[in-house]
Amino acid sequence: MYKSPVYDVIPVPIEKIDPNEYNPNSVAPPEMKLLYDSIKEDGYTMPIVCYYNSENDRYEIVDGFHRYRIMLDHKDIYEREGGCVPVSVINKSIDNRMASTIRHNRARGTHDVDLMSNIVCELHNIGRSDAWIAKHLGMDADEILRLKQITGIAEMFKDSEFSRAWEPAE
Repeated sequence: MYKSPVYDVIPVPIEKIDPNEYNPNSVAPPEMKLLYDSIKEDGYTMPIVCYYNSENDRYEIVDGFHRYRIMLDHKDIYEREGGCVPVSVINKSIDNRMASTIRHNRARGTHDVDLMSNIVCELHNIGRSDAWIAKHLGMDADEILRLKQITGIAEMFKDSEFSRAWEPAE
């Protein structure tokens, strides 16, 4: 029987947690203040989702970067929580972690378009098809194409083979 990761939330010292390098989500200062107020008043009500890397004994954030930032930026929260953040661990490959980050973010917020296009490019470069990207990131073909155009469509399609659509008349 499948057991969701949220049933195994663990306290992790914030010093053992690293942000990922691909999160395109951003939160405006008023919303960060609201997040701080929420955590101050209600505590952490949602765990941070992380991938655990046993090779270096570190946790990489998949979702929850801004909740992590609140503890880093606010000594009162750090002290109250004993320097630990509630973490739910998922064990997925990097491409699936990227997809998880996007799904979490898209369900509740906005994205930085340039960072989002970089993710599409990176997924393409590691061999993920447009169909895979569409399915796992919740995008349609037009959105994927627009994001590819931002990063440079020539780079994205450099290894593709094209048929001749027409031949010029002589």
